[in-house]
Amino acid sequence: MDAALLDTVRETIMAEAGPVTPSRVAAALHATGRMLGTAGALAAVESISAELNGLGPLQHLTRDPLVTDIFVNAPDSVWLDRGAGLEPASVLFEGESQVRALAARLVSAGGRRLDDSSPCVDVRLDGGFRVHAVLPPISPSGTLLSIRIRREDVFTLTELREGGMFPQEVQRILEAVVARRLSFLVSGATGSGKTTLLSTLLGLSSSRERLVLIEDAAELNPVHPHVVSLESRHGNLEGEGAVDLGELVRQALRMRPDRIIVGECRGAEVRELLTALNTGHTGGGGTIHANAPQAVPARLVALGALAGLSPDAVGLQLATALDVVIHVERAEGGRRVSAIGVFVDGTEGPSVVTALTNDDSGLAFGPGWPHLATKLGMEDVRIRTRAES
Repeated sequence: MDAALLDTVRETIMAEAGPVTPSRVAAALHATGRMLGTAGALAAVESISAELNGLGPLQHLTRDPLVTDIFVNAPDSVWLDRGAGLEPASVLFEGESQVRALAARLVSAGGRRLDDSSPCVDVRLDGGFRVHAVLPPISPSGTLLSIRIRREDVFTLTELREGGMFPQEVQRILEAVVARRLSFLVSGATGSGKTTLLSTLLGLSSSRERLVLIEDAAELNPVHPHVVSLESRHGNLEGEGAVDLGELVRQALRMRPDRIIVGECRGAEVRELLTALNTGHTGGGGTIHANAPQAVPARLVALGALAGLSPDAVGLQLATALDVVIHVERAEGGRRVSAIGVFVDGTEGPSVVTALTNDDSGLAFGPGWPHLATKLGMEDVRIRTRAES
């Protein structure tokens, strides 16, 4: 479709108040007198609707159910992630002005403002999109867009195993972690599958349990009959009305939760989470960015410092708050659970000891396995390792 026709239809629609619907787009297109034929008219309606009310040139990428992330680095540099690493997308913007206009419209739809006074913005949109935008001069090369797509379909643990995320032996351990109500964190890098795995594990919780999910942007969607979601809120243009994750954890404690889950531990809310896990709310946890399971305690100490907690104070809470770390990473061809660690309290404070590793060579026990096996009630269970393969 040529730009002149798009501009004409856009001006016609925007001149009238009301939501941008396919029927309004079709009527505005008909009013131009252009004869496009049935197929052409349908394509035009879809294109204009995406331009005015969707993700514009990126809209068709979201139809692929495997796409989880879309990145716009420049008008001629669009990338996507379908679970096997980043790959280029055959999408071209007309220029920097089109990228910036799309970014500004998406941010505005999320109730925030993107301009020189607010050049970095993160918003959540209806439809399950989380949008992060950055403007020049923060980004010298031009407007940057990062879009995370929240899929409604949640994998079962068996589907994740069949997809290569872990072998049967690890599945049995993960099921036991949930069944025994151990408190756990899923660690890993950005895009490694932490949220996907956490959603699936939460779905294994008893139907009699009440799950309270606390997130900065709603991404968790476990298949479970009793889920309550709380989402943080940014301040308005005057900076008022903000509700942070720490406040949400405090509110969650008044909602009689059976499990409290913080979608991502990345700030001072770790203080409230550790407190909650130390007051009888077992089986909870969340996700955390870390390079390895052994790095999680130091990461929690650093986050605790943001809440004014000393390393000793964090250590005392950790000793009884958390049980297990499940580490996920990107591997060739997909994502996998690469290690499971167990929290132990030593003379120098809590640490995470490797209980099991999973790599291209297979499974291997670590020094923490006896401790984890006791917690899981699996002391007499035989697990096939690489030495027995």
